[in-house]
Amino acid sequence: MSENRHQHAAGQVIERHRHEEHQLVYVIRGVLAVRTDRGAWVACADRAVWMPAGTWHEHRVYGASEVLTLMFPVRDAPLDGGAPTVVAVSALLRELLLAATEPGLGTDEASRLHAVLRDRLRRAHDQPLTLPEARDPRLAHACRLVTDDLSRPRTTAWLARRTGTSERTLSRLFRLEFGTTYPQWRTTTRVFHAMVQLAEGASVTQTAHRCGWATPSAFVETFTRTMGRTPGSYRATPPQRQPREHPPRGSG
Repeated sequence: MSENRHQHAAGQVIERHRHEEHQLVYVIRGVLAVRTDRGAWVACADRAVWMPAGTWHEHRVYGASEVLTLMFPVRDAPLDGGAPTVVAVSALLRELLLAATEPGLGTDEASRLHAVLRDRLRRAHDQPLTLPEARDPRLAHACRLVTDDLSRPRTTAWLARRTGTSERTLSRLFRLEFGTTYPQWRTTTRVFHAMVQLAEGASVTQTAHRCGWATPSAFVETFTRTMGRTPGSYRATPPQRQPREHPPRGSG
């Protein structure tokens, strides 16, 4: 297993590529969207993205970010290699991810850390925050109309008129392609964009307005229910874990 830490500027895009090994992407600070032909997955302080080997994908960074990546051989993967997924990062798993990327780890220590890390990944729960990619042109058009201005609450009737289809057909397309209803999809989309706004320094009130919530309290309630933490605590930069100092060889 190999690992790396990278610093990225806000707005940076890592162009479409793929790996011969599985990749786990975790964001210590900031937000990163991993996009494939199937949709977008979000990596943040409490969610990591698992990207199977051979999957074409690109990364987009929101807010100044510190990103940690770990590579796993195909023959020895702790998670399923069939499709991208988002996994919950507990406090223990976070510490293991940070420890596994510390400089100067000895071979034996790294091996022990990796073994525990694999065990915890196998026990990690799926925490999907995914924006699937629409294939039907009518559905894709409707999604763009919503995301172009999230501050305006677009109804299914309004979207149907603008896309030249019926409400019934549009509702069916959301269920067929995304496995969800239009209101559920819009909530997920607004939460994703709220994460981006917060990562880029917007206040809770500004974010609530820009992403279409009637009041900041309504935004806080929805965000907390979806993410398991308040937008205020999410906006705060998590404390940085300082690498351990290694004594000189031979010292007592």
